[in-house]
Amino acid sequence: MPQEHSRAHNVPHLKIGLVLDDSLDRPDGVQQYVLTIGEWLRSRGHDVHYLVSSTHREDVEGIHSLARNIGVRFNGNNMRMPLPASPFYIRQLLKREHFDVLHVQMPYSPFLAARIINAANDDTAVVGTFHIVPHRRYVGIASRFLAAMTIRSLHRFDAVMSASAPAQSFARAAFGIRSEVVPNAVRVTDFQQAEPFAKHSAALQMLFMGRLVERKGCMLLLQASRLLRDDPSAPDFQVTVCGRGPLSMDLEAYVRDNQLQDIVTFKGFVPEGEKPRYFASADVAVFPSNGGESFGIVLVEAMASGRSAVLAGDNVGYRSILGDCPGNVLFDANDPRALAAALREVMENTAMRQHIATWQARHARSFDVSLIGPRILRLYASALRERRNVR
Repeated sequence: MPQEHSRAHNVPHLKIGLVLDDSLDRPDGVQQYVLTIGEWLRSRGHDVHYLVSSTHREDVEGIHSLARNIGVRFNGNNMRMPLPASPFYIRQLLKREHFDVLHVQMPYSPFLAARIINAANDDTAVVGTFHIVPHRRYVGIASRFLAAMTIRSLHRFDAVMSASAPAQSFARAAFGIRSEVVPNAVRVTDFQQAEPFAKHSAALQMLFMGRLVERKGCMLLLQASRLLRDDPSAPDFQVTVCGRGPLSMDLEAYVRDNQLQDIVTFKGFVPEGEKPRYFASADVAVFPSNGGESFGIVLVEAMASGRSAVLAGDNVGYRSILGDCPGNVLFDANDPRALAAALREVMENTAMRQHIATWQARHARSFDVSLIGPRILRLYASALRERRNVR
C-alpha cells in the first residue's frame, strides 16, 4: 500500500472499488450515495473506481461495466438487476487494479457483487453498506433466501455499515450481519447555496420530489390537496410534482378528473443539478412514502435548503431522521386526511413553519459528506489494517 498520506485524517492513499449491482445511469438513493462518496474520496486524493452493471455515463471516471441488466421490481421499486457477470473478466480486473478496499452496496446479487467479493485478493479489505428495510413481508422472506445464496461471500466482509438503525436491525435479522450505523452522505452545501426561482404567486408552494410509484405516495398528496382545495377556509396553495414513473398517467388523470389543474403542476424528471432550486423555492416539501425507506436522502436535501418545512410519511427510515423534529412533521402515509391536517397546520402557522425549517436545516448539516466521509475513510483504514495484520 502506498505510504504517502492524504491531508484528511492521515489515512494512506487508497485504491477503492465501489461495488453496485445496479447501473449508475439511474438517480436513485443508492446511486447518489455511491457517487457522493466516490467524489469526496477522489477529492481527498484516493483512486476511486465504480464496479457496476451496465452503465453508459461518460461524465464519471473509473467506471467498469461488468454485466448486462434486466428490469425487476423489488421492495416497491423498479430497479435493474445484473445478469451473471464473467468470472474471468472479474478476476482479470481485480488482478490488474489490486484494490485496497472493495466497498459493496448491500444487499447484493449472487451474479455480480458476490462474484467480485469471492474473487477479491486476500489483502483487499471488503467493506459493506446495508441500505434497505422491507416494504412488504415477502421482501423479508426474499432477503433471507438471498442471504442463503450469498452466504460464502458474506463471510468475507471485514466491516459493514448500515444507513440507519432500522437498516441495521434488518441486516442483523435477515442476513445475520453485525454493522455500525453510518448515515448516508449528502453534499449539503449544494442545497444551502441554491437560489429560489422567481415567485409569481402569493400562494404557498408545496413540492413533491421522487419516483412516481405507489410506495412514494404522490397520489396521497393529490388526495390531500383535493381535500384542502375543497375547504374554503384553507390558505391558497400550489403543488409542484417533480419525478417520473409508471403512475404518471394515473396521477395526471386524477388531477384532471378532480379539476386540480389550477393548483397542480407536473414538471417531470428534474436533473440532480436543478433539484436544489426546487427545494429552495418551496414553502413545504412533502414525502408521503408509506414504507420501504431505510434512510431518506431526499429528506436531507430538502431540509438542507433551510427554506422549506419538510413533512414525511411516518415510516421507520424517515422517522430515524425526523423523529426528534418539533411539530407534527410525520403523518400516517395511508390517510389523506392526516396529511391534509398536517399540511394545513404548517400552512397556517408561519412561525411554526419557519421554526421547523430552521431545526431541519441545522439537523441536515450532520449528514454532510464532509462529516460522513471521514467516518467511512477511517473504517476503511481500520478494516485494511486488521486484514493485513492477520496475514
